[in-house]
Amino acid sequence: MLRKYLKKRRFALLGFLLFYIIFYTSFYLYHLPLSAVVYPGVICLVFGMAFFAVDYSRTLKRHKRLEEMKKLSAALMTDFPEADDSEDEDYQEIIRLLCQEQRHAEQEYDRRYSDMTDYYTVWAHQIKTPIASMRLKLQNEDSATARKLSADLNRIEQYVEMVLAFLRLDSYTTDYVFRDYELDAIIRQSVKKFSGEFIGRRLSLSYEPVSATVKTDEKWLCFVLEQILSNALKYTQSGGITVGMEGERSLFVRDTGIGIAPEDLPRIFEKGFTGFNGREDKKASGLGLYLCKRVCENLGIGIRAESKPDVGTVIYLDFAEKTEPHE
Repeated sequence: MLRKYLKKRRFALLGFLLFYIIFYTSFYLYHLPLSAVVYPGVICLVFGMAFFAVDYSRTLKRHKRLEEMKKLSAALMTDFPEADDSEDEDYQEIIRLLCQEQRHAEQEYDRRYSDMTDYYTVWAHQIKTPIASMRLKLQNEDSATARKLSADLNRIEQYVEMVLAFLRLDSYTTDYVFRDYELDAIIRQSVKKFSGEFIGRRLSLSYEPVSATVKTDEKWLCFVLEQILSNALKYTQSGGITVGMEGERSLFVRDTGIGIAPEDLPRIFEKGFTGFNGREDKKASGLGLYLCKRVCENLGIGIRAESKPDVGTVIYLDFAEKTEPHE
């Protein structure tokens, strides 16, 4: 900081030195006593050092204040240090105008985002009505076609839930309600939605009831489990799916599907990443596991995956006892 300060004040220091040399040279050329210029020069030097000490202290104080302001958002950058000169005043005014413009832009963005969220929320709830109506009609018919249509309806409803989840991820308000739930009941509720697809595609389901209580949000945990089960069914052509507990706090969903390439495995929870299998499928959005990851972070649940190509994939949900949900 001292080096920067001296660099900024270099012209004042050079000016003082230049004036002193001019006076010294003039006295020397006119054969006047040099003590007449040395003595005032020493006095000026003492006062100059005192002035620079005070000025450096003020500059250091302003520097520390500005360093603190650098950590603030644009909305909070209002209490600037007192300006030293008109140039500082001009810079501060420019910063204030830029901050004001950014605040207006953020307000406009929030308004548009809120309008978009409201529109798609209404759309999602409205489209659920014909979905429910079609499902009721299909329940009265037990055929391969009806089971296939029911499975397709489940996927449509799931895509609708994905839209709502995506919109709510970065919302300032959430509808998370944390309570103690029996994990077994939530698993059964999620698996039941895919019962028709298991039967229609002749895939086995292996599930041993679990006796574990977790503090979570039932609706959002169901969303995560349904996304994981949907992915497992999507990429499993034969064999089946196993749901169970590993240890006391880790739930797993294992499938016998096509698996995930080793180079893709570290990135499957990234937004929009589909990997080799997703690119082959042509219909993968790369949002399902990303949404699961984000929701699990809000629920305080760890999520990880293990997979081998042509063997299958296992998704783990770790309900760590010390993990706190983000309410």
